[in-house]
Amino acid sequence: MIEAERFVPEPAKDTGYGRSPFERDRARVLHSAAFRRLAAKTQVHTAGSDDFLRTRLTHSLEVAQIAREMGARLGCDPDLVDVAGLAHDLGHPPFGHNGEDALDAVAQACGGFEGNAQTLRVLTRLEAKIDGAGLNLTRASLDATCKYPWPRRPGRRKFGVYPDDAEIFDWVRAGAPDAAQCLEAQVMDWADDVAYSVHDVEDGVHGGYIALAPLRAGADERAALCADVAAAYSSESAPYLAEVLADLLGDPALAPLADYDGSYRAQAALKGATSVQIGRFVAAAVEATKERYGDGPLRRYAADLVVPREIRAQCALLKGMALRYVMRRAGAEGWYVRQREILTDLVRTLAARAPDGLDPVFGPLWKAAPDDAARLRVVIDQVASLTDPAAVALHERLNGG
Repeated sequence: MIEAERFVPEPAKDTGYGRSPFERDRARVLHSAAFRRLAAKTQVHTAGSDDFLRTRLTHSLEVAQIAREMGARLGCDPDLVDVAGLAHDLGHPPFGHNGEDALDAVAQACGGFEGNAQTLRVLTRLEAKIDGAGLNLTRASLDATCKYPWPRRPGRRKFGVYPDDAEIFDWVRAGAPDAAQCLEAQVMDWADDVAYSVHDVEDGVHGGYIALAPLRAGADERAALCADVAAAYSSESAPYLAEVLADLLGDPALAPLADYDGSYRAQAALKGATSVQIGRFVAAAVEATKERYGDGPLRRYAADLVVPREIRAQCALLKGMALRYVMRRAGAEGWYVRQREILTDLVRTLAARAPDGLDPVFGPLWKAAPDDAARLRVVIDQVASLTDPAAVALHERLNGG
């Protein structure tokens, strides 16, 4: 079947286990170097700053688990959505979204930088498995990781492919409707939003950054949060978000967030609140999708995931709490500026010292690149592959701190 095809044909394997093509894809992602590096890449808090807090690796595992269960309830192949969840952040650079912005600014001459487009590049080119094809995943698995299945377009910050990866992208998308996500990608995308919103709030509460009391007590603070959410995460109006926020703050399930003291009992209650919220977000999407399309099985382009309006707004508000009280907390901007400086300096220094100054993986790629834009892309690839600590250490070695 076309969904199970690989860009580079591989001989059939008879290991006695009878694994499906998507099970093989899942194993390839789990055993990849790019996946291991996620353990030291920032989710919201800087990786390594607190053993309790999530990294890109733990986040990806959680997204995969949520996506697998949600997909299975809809009739998707569970291994296929699992692959998408595990792989969706492989292209993220050091320092999270702040690192994305820094690399996008310095990569304009080669088409910019976007974590999702980089994920496609890692999976199909950079990760070592099959020469010329990266991990050589199946067409369906690659398609399921495409959150933004289009090239860079005016007015859109998000995109899923760089110009020099167009050939593999066109192969992945053969027969797919233009710019449409397959259902498995939509399931992964919603699982990502759910995990991001709920778990980042959990981490924020545990770290002492997020408290519900000021929101419950202050109308101005609630309005400010809703304005942030309308600007960053939602197309809904601030007044509608304010109505949803009032209901959310009155939800008894979120009570453990109000009086958190870090004790065993408080941690258990916080974990319970997290579980309830995830369950609600997942169940609402599954039920609404089945109500529209029937019991399925639903796969590929046979259906779109349906997320009720209020549920999507609740999720956006939780993301907004992490944005306003964690990422934009007092004193954080100085470190964010330093992160951007580190990545910008690394790109410029490595570009000046290439090819001899590049890692053994990237030096030959730089030599084979046909022009300056392609050579810059190779340098960006190396910097994007670094973990947070590795980026800091390399910068100190090359630039003296």
